[in-house]
Amino acid sequence: MSGLMTIGLRGMFAAQAALDVTSHNIANANVTGYSRQEALIETSKGQYTGRGFFGKGVNVANVKRAHDDFLTMQAAAAQSLKSMDATRSGQLQQLQDVFPSGNQGIGYAMGDFLNSMVDLANTPNDASARQVVLARAADVADRFKAGAERIRVLQEGVQSDMRNSVSTLNTLAAKVADLNNQIAGYAGATQQPNDLLDQRDQLISQISDIVEVSTLKASDGSMGVFIAGGQRLVLGSEASTMTVQADPADPSRSALSLQSSGDTLALREDMITGGSLAGLLKFQNDDLVDARNELGQMAAAFGSRVNEVQSLGIDMGNPAGAGAPLFSLGAPSAKPNANNAKDGSGIFIAQVQLTVTDATQLQASDYEMRADGTGNYTLKRLSDGVTRTVANGDTVDGFKIDVNPDLQTGDRFLLQPVGEAASGMSRIMDDVNGIAAASPVTATMGVANTGTATVRSLTVTDKSIDPTLTANVSFTSDTGDFNWELRDSSGNVTTSGTGTWVSGQPISLNGFEVQLNGVPKSGDSMSVAPTTYTDTNNGNALAFAALRDERMVGRFQRTDGTIADGATATDAYAAAMADIGVRVQGAMAAANISASAADQTAQTLASKTGVNLDEEASRLIQFQQAYQAAAKVLQIAQTVFDTMLQLGH
Repeated sequence: MSGLMTIGLRGMFAAQAALDVTSHNIANANVTGYSRQEALIETSKGQYTGRGFFGKGVNVANVKRAHDDFLTMQAAAAQSLKSMDATRSGQLQQLQDVFPSGNQGIGYAMGDFLNSMVDLANTPNDASARQVVLARAADVADRFKAGAERIRVLQEGVQSDMRNSVSTLNTLAAKVADLNNQIAGYAGATQQPNDLLDQRDQLISQISDIVEVSTLKASDGSMGVFIAGGQRLVLGSEASTMTVQADPADPSRSALSLQSSGDTLALREDMITGGSLAGLLKFQNDDLVDARNELGQMAAAFGSRVNEVQSLGIDMGNPAGAGAPLFSLGAPSAKPNANNAKDGSGIFIAQVQLTVTDATQLQASDYEMRADGTGNYTLKRLSDGVTRTVANGDTVDGFKIDVNPDLQTGDRFLLQPVGEAASGMSRIMDDVNGIAAASPVTATMGVANTGTATVRSLTVTDKSIDPTLTANVSFTSDTGDFNWELRDSSGNVTTSGTGTWVSGQPISLNGFEVQLNGVPKSGDSMSVAPTTYTDTNNGNALAFAALRDERMVGRFQRTDGTIADGATATDAYAAAMADIGVRVQGAMAAANISASAADQTAQTLASKTGVNLDEEASRLIQFQQAYQAAAKVLQIAQTVFDTMLQLGH
């Protein structure tokens, strides 16, 4: 009789356990990271008698959670990639605002400034036209500076996001370590602390949203969490601490390190392969740097060429003189690595100075320079990886490198020829009379000429031109041969020579170039003399206007030593806009793909571990009926027992 009652009781207990677990599932159906649980029921061992084995009912063996290690880690990895792509995409969309299109763009402002020079050329002594030029110059400088400021703000935002992410990461790692300690406390038990395991898996998933992780389960049930190619973040009940500090190569950027047991390990960018931190680092070290250099390259080339043309003209001062600069620009910099050798006062021993020699040849790139052990230096252009050997005093890509004293073993410098050009750009001329619209010399054709040649343009090419000299050109044949001479103010010949004019080619003398339309005849003459009336001369204003079509940005030296043309100012801006636009579109596409993959893996994991409320509802009915049936068995056993007691009396 006791056997029947025991079987009924065990059946009720098993049904009750199943009902409890099912109710727990239903209650946690909407809890993120919860894994469906199931009460495992097994048949109790039967008892042997002479009449055979009689069963003793059922036992509750364990409560098991639905879990799949492979799917869990696959979902975490997909989430890590999704977070990285989404973070970079969001940052790039903000960076796109630095390069607006239409009349809000920097390219439009540069074109507007050069167009104002056309109006000035029509009325070179008009104060209002000169005031417009200054206003357009200020607009150009302001837009370059605003773009650089926007990039600086984005950099600060990246640093803030990195600090917040790292703070969250450290908190999550500490919680995982605490859960490891609690879970390890049940190491000797046959039952698993399912809810604690779910909490730990959820925390690891949240960590993978910040940085890609790998895990390794220990024999005591604790979980080791590793990042950055195998560096431990959590091991047992101990958690390492990630920190954000200034990048040794460039203190304006941030870098990561991992502190564990008193040791600090610097984490390179290529070690962080997923999560929001990877997206922030790539945006900071690639996209922001490229945008800053593209902006700086345009600012340096445009501002320097305008200043150069300004210096070749004559202003309306009293007395008139060579034009002073219109723009100031941020200076190039050479940043020593924080680990470079220092003297006893903590000052870096080696110093590097950069000087811009030709702003039109500056490239949109940073450079890394280090000693090569032979007395020379290895210079790597970081935008494309081109490496060359240079010596002290060499000129590369439009800038000169001066080292004093020599680099120490292991020293490295980050060279930034254009990085700060836009941030330091401003209009520094306020006097309308300071605009050098006049050319110091004027070309005129002889009144008795019989050919069709006329002066198309006169361009001063050398600041050292002697404006007191008069150049006389006499054509000696119909094929362009000519004699030339330079005379001083007293009429004395200082220099003379011969040459040949070729259609489409300028005549170059005394630091100026004259382009002709038409064809000269033998006996024709041309004179280039000092400008008499500078207030009505527009020669240099025309030279300003010609900058619209000059390929001044990004010229480079070919292997044969010749200089290849770059892009016009407006074309360079269009290329910069296109570059950022392509990056934005690529990042958005990558974010959409990785988001889709992450959602798919999450759904696959949910189908394995998630709670199906319809299924749980049907199980409630099933286990309720099982409970009622077991109770009926117990009721019958009670009735039989009562009957037997009555028969005994």
